[in-house]
Amino acid sequence: MRAWVLLAASAALAFEGSSPAPVRFRNVARCAGVEFVLENTPTPEKQMIETMAGGLAVFDYNGDGRADIFFTNGAALPGLEKSGAKHFNRLYRNEGGMKFTDVTAEAGVAGAGYSMGAAAGDYDNDGHVDLFVAGVNRNTLYRNLGNGKFEDVTARSGIRGGVWAVAAGWLDYDNDGRLDLFVANYLQWSVENNRFCGDRALNLRMYCHPRYFEGLPNTLYRNRGDGTFADVSEKSGIARHIGKAMSLAFADYDRDGYLDVFVTNDKVPNFLFHNRRNGTFEEVALTAGVALADHGQPISSMGADFRDYDNDGQPDVSVVALAGETFPLFRNLGKGMFRDATYASGLGPLCVRRSGWSQGFFDFNNDGFKDLFVSGSHVNDVIERIEASRYKEANMLFLNRGDGRFIDGSDDFRGLAKAHRGTGFADFNGDGRMDVVVTVLGEPAELWENLSPGGNHWLVLKLTGTKSNRDGIGAEVRIGSQVNHMTTAVGYSSSSHDGVHFGLGKVEKVDQVEIRWPSGTVQVLRDVKAGQVVKVVE
Repeated sequence: MRAWVLLAASAALAFEGSSPAPVRFRNVARCAGVEFVLENTPTPEKQMIETMAGGLAVFDYNGDGRADIFFTNGAALPGLEKSGAKHFNRLYRNEGGMKFTDVTAEAGVAGAGYSMGAAAGDYDNDGHVDLFVAGVNRNTLYRNLGNGKFEDVTARSGIRGGVWAVAAGWLDYDNDGRLDLFVANYLQWSVENNRFCGDRALNLRMYCHPRYFEGLPNTLYRNRGDGTFADVSEKSGIARHIGKAMSLAFADYDRDGYLDVFVTNDKVPNFLFHNRRNGTFEEVALTAGVALADHGQPISSMGADFRDYDNDGQPDVSVVALAGETFPLFRNLGKGMFRDATYASGLGPLCVRRSGWSQGFFDFNNDGFKDLFVSGSHVNDVIERIEASRYKEANMLFLNRGDGRFIDGSDDFRGLAKAHRGTGFADFNGDGRMDVVVTVLGEPAELWENLSPGGNHWLVLKLTGTKSNRDGIGAEVRIGSQVNHMTTAVGYSSSSHDGVHFGLGKVEKVDQVEIRWPSGTVQVLRDVKAGQVVKVVE
C-alpha cells in the first residue's frame, strides 16, 4: 500500500499548515477558436430569463478521446424563438492542442427556443454520449447517432416541456443499468406575467425577486430502455415538493448503494431527496442539515456540487449564492447528517462579499485535495445603484490546504470582472491538469487553460459499465484516502463528462484503485502508473 502511505503523508504535511501548490490559468478562448457569445437578449422590460441563461455541457461527442464543448443560447424576445444564427446553441469540436472547430450545423444541434441548461449522458447505452437541453417551456433530447450527428428524439421519447426548466442531470436512480433524467424546474413565469420590479420614482427597473412568482415541482423521468421515458414524478414522490430549483447534483451521501439528489432552490430551502431504494424518494434536507445555512435564512442558492472535499470518504455539498449570503459548504458527518462548515473551512470570509453562479470541486494543482472554482457575477445588472454590491465580478479559485480549510488562489482572475454564468470542467489538452470553460452574458466565453507549475502527478479513469449504465454514473472510485464518483451534473445548469480525475501529489504509481459500480460489482486495479487515462470496463 505504498501509494496509500504516500497520500497519507501528503495529507499530514498539509495539516501542518503548508501552503498548497499555486495554480495558474490563462484565457485561451480566442486563439483556441472558441468564439461563442451568449446572447441573452436583454430588454428594457427586464424579463427574468435574460439573467438566468448560460448553461453548457462538456463531453466527447465523437468518441475521439477529447472533450468537446456545447453551449446553450438564448432567443429573441418576446417570441422565445431563435431568430438567427446569433441565437443558435453551439457545439465546438476539440481538435487537440487546445484548438476547437464550430460543428453546430453538421451536428444538428442549433436548437430552438430560449435554452438554459444542458446534461450529457449515454441514455441508450450505445456507447455514444447523448445530450439533453433544458429551456423555457421547451426541452430537447438529442440522440447521438455516432457519426458526428444528433437526432432530435424529444417527441417520441415522452419528454415534455411547458414550464421553465433551468437545469437537468442524468442518474440511474433505480440501478437498473439505464440512465434516468431529473429536470430542475424554476418558476411559474411567462413573458406576459413579467411584472415591474424596482423603483418607478427613480425610473429604475430590475430583475424581479423570485418571491413574486410561484414555484414548481421538479420532474423525474424513468428510462424504459426502449428509447422512451415515463414521467414518474408523482409516483416517486418528487412532485410533492414545490421549489424554485436552480441546479442539482447527485451522490450516494449515505453510501447505501443508491444515488440521492440535492437541489438548490432560490430563496426557499434546498431539497435533499433521499433514495428509498424502492423507486421513491423522501425529502430530508431540513433534518439532514442542508436545507439552510446555520443562520436559518433561505438564500439565492445557485450552482451545486456534491463531492468529498476533505478526503474522509463522504460526499459533501457545495452551494454558491449572492453577496452577503456566502457560499455554503455542508460537511458530511456520516449517518445521514451534515454540518455547515462554511466558516470552519475558511470559505465564509473569503466569499461573503462575492457573488457566484456555478462551481466545481476539482484538484487543479494535483496535490490530492479538491479545490473549488466559482464563476463570479451578481444576478441584477443594476445592483450597484441600490446596494454596496457589484454586478460583474471576477471568477474565483479557493485552494484546498488539505486540513479542511481553503485559501484564496484567484490571482489570475483579478480585475477580469464580467457577468459569468455556467462552467464546464475537463482536461481539454490531455496534460493531466483540469481546465475550465465559462459562459459570459453578452460577451465571449472564457476558456481557462491550466498552466500550473510543479511536478504533481495525476490519474483519470474513464468508466464503461456493462451491468451498470454505460457511463458508469454513480460509480465510486477510491485511491487511498481520496474518494470521487462518476457524475456529469456539476455547477449551474451545466454538465461535465470527462471521467473521474485524481491528483496524486508525488505518487508515481498507485498500488490500488477500488471501483464500486452501481450494480454492486467491486473492481480493483493494482500497480497503476500515474500520468495516464485508464479506461475501465466493468
